[in-house]
Amino acid sequence: MRHYLQQGRDGLLRALDGLGDYDVRRPLTPSGTNLLGLVKHVASVEAGYLGDCVGRSAPVRLPWVADGSIWDGADMWATAEESREQIVQLYRAVWAHSDASIAGLPLDTPAHVQWWPEHRRATTFGHLLVRMVAETAQHAGHADIVRESIDGRGGRDHDEQGDAAWWAANVARIQAAADTYAGR
Repeated sequence: MRHYLQQGRDGLLRALDGLGDYDVRRPLTPSGTNLLGLVKHVASVEAGYLGDCVGRSAPVRLPWVADGSIWDGADMWATAEESREQIVQLYRAVWAHSDASIAGLPLDTPAHVQWWPEHRRATTFGHLLVRMVAETAQHAGHADIVRESIDGRGGRDHDEQGDAAWWAANVARIQAAADTYAGR
């Protein structure tokens, strides 16, 4: 599971590669999804699930958790005062802390998720680890799509699928299928 968690982490950070500060921060969906916000969010969730929820306090104080602004989406975007380097360093510190949890805790270690409904709050470290692998992979996928909308760069296996001509033909094939339903 740690291998798959790390794949997702690496994919999430890879989406930032080669982009300027504006592009990693700007909202690219109606809900405001942006690349740096995805990294900040996943760092926050991982600090909670694989740290706080198993009795291992996060290695870094997260102001948006401490002041409750996380519930208003403060973990989903970077303020002007938060640098890319700060957020990436935070994420790396969180995952080092999580990796120590993974190395040191049995999967059946009791865990408690304070923000879940009361009847579900008691769980296990293994359950939270699986959840974190899924959450990280999901957001790494979001990051691939957001990145592609910025500069057309596809995800990690994009080039293995085909070259530019293959992708153009593929998109044309998909568009042709969609066009049969235009106006219906």
